Amino acid sequence: MDKSRGGFEHFRFIIYLVGGRWFTVFASFLVMFGAGATYLFGIYSKQIKATLGYDQTTLNLIGFFKDLGANVGVMSGLIAEVVPTWAVLLIGSAMNFAGYFMIWAAVTGKIPKPRVWHMCAYICIGANSQNFANTGALVTCVKNFPEGRGVMLGLLKGFVGLSGAVMTQMYLAIYGNDSKSLILLIAWLPAAISVVFVYTIRTLEPGRNPNERRIFYRFLYVSIVLALFLMVVTILQKQFVFPKWAYSLCITAVCVLLFVPLMIIVREELVLWKAKTQLPNVSLPAPRHSNSTTVKVAVEGTNSDQKKSTPWYADIFRPPARGEDYTILQALLSIDMLVLFMATFCGLGSSLTAVDNLGQIGESLGYKARVTSTFLSLVSIWNYFGRVFSGFVSEGLLERYKVPRPLMMTFVLLLSCVGHLLIVFPTPGSLYIASIIIGFSFGAQLPLLFAIISELFGLKYYSTLFNCGQLASPLGSYILNVRVTGKLYDREALKELRRKGLDRSAVKELTCMGSNCYRLSFIILTLVTLFGALVSLVLVARTREFYKGDIYKKFRDEVEVAQNEVNKDDSTVKGQ
Repeated sequence: MDKSRGGFEHFRFIIYLVGGRWFTVFASFLVMFGAGATYLFGIYSKQIKATLGYDQTTLNLIGFFKDLGANVGVMSGLIAEVVPTWAVLLIGSAMNFAGYFMIWAAVTGKIPKPRVWHMCAYICIGANSQNFANTGALVTCVKNFPEGRGVMLGLLKGFVGLSGAVMTQMYLAIYGNDSKSLILLIAWLPAAISVVFVYTIRTLEPGRNPNERRIFYRFLYVSIVLALFLMVVTILQKQFVFPKWAYSLCITAVCVLLFVPLMIIVREELVLWKAKTQLPNVSLPAPRHSNSTTVKVAVEGTNSDQKKSTPWYADIFRPPARGEDYTILQALLSIDMLVLFMATFCGLGSSLTAVDNLGQIGESLGYKARVTSTFLSLVSIWNYFGRVFSGFVSEGLLERYKVPRPLMMTFVLLLSCVGHLLIVFPTPGSLYIASIIIGFSFGAQLPLLFAIISELFGLKYYSTLFNCGQLASPLGSYILNVRVTGKLYDREALKELRRKGLDRSAVKELTCMGSNCYRLSFIILTLVTLFGALVSLVLVARTREFYKGDIYKKFRDEVEVAQNEVNKDDSTVKGQ
């Protein structure tokens, strides 16, 4: 009898655990690990270029469509407004597998050589899937933990930053040093993760836990250990030839670290479970799904009749106060969003251009292929550090000193300029430092962008607005990468051919060697990024007073209303 009762209690705890907010966080961590495949483009792009006979401009065009798909997430946001989270994740997993599988089939010759626009479509579809993962997992966690959104965004986007290094270790252990097989891994692994955890990620009523921040910091410590381990392993793998068993040992250690957050969650939930079950006459309510229309501060309901009679277009240019829930058009047409759009265009557009060309930059400066892949791994790892740093540090500065979050973006863009200048004026080994700075500053921009949008325009339409906010990134990438950097690279490569007495038809692959290949391009990128930093200061000035206030008071009030409803329900049950 005791054994059967004990088994039943264990089953009840598992249901309680899987249905809680914290397990949603763990599942989102794993989904985010599969959502960073776009950062591995620098590794397998060389295979696309060599196998299909593209020049640098064509490769950069494919890279642009990769960035376009990765950043144009408006469709996933709009879909998320009308369908449940599980449907969003399933759509994303199907798109991920379809897009990258077709790229793998083209590169390995499984299908006839596709046209350029076919390859652009394949990579755009595959990359766009990460927006469905972001919308399904990231938006859900922000809504479940509204008062810790900066920290949560930093952690989730940080795990995306590590995904490149994690997937690299996986493909080395499973397929060996074959970058074509990496494309196949990118096709099936993220899709499988989303399918496995599809029903565990959902929006729940936000609660208050006194240990919440401490748990976040435990997640941070685990992720730092994982990042440092990946960095050490990556450096060692470039210095020594690892046997198959060593790669298997490395990926085993990585997988163990990936599941440490689950142990942290189980321990925390077990303490809460025991505390609740040991109290007499206390029921354990099932997790309550969030319904934004039912939990509102009382004052918001006084003008409901008036709002019903107001046409939808009447208030487009009369938005509410900052921090309240904007409509989609109110947010998109606001001056704050336009300023943020311009800063993102300059900052993320330049950073994406630098990351996409890093492999070619290393080649042009005479680094060996094995060393060049080290730069890309460093970008992935320091991308992580930038994301968690901007999330945790900006949240701390905001709470303690009321420092506007846009000011953090200004500092990050200025740091990015330093990384670009190290490529303009290269010295022996300087590309290592440039990779670290570019990866860090690139990673730091995304959590800041997403947090600023949620704070200024509210969470009601956050699924759509945060996807709209990053539209500036692919636009900047197209202009700066395809129209500027790609064209200037090809121009320098053609100059080299003419000096050798050759023309374009004499070579299959157009390659440039020397420090001049990217010098002018990165001078332009430096100036554009500097302009973006100056533009972000405009947003700092406009939002300074807003950030001096208590921007999370609204969410604390809503949590108290929800908690009072739960307590009232419990009292009613006991009375019966």
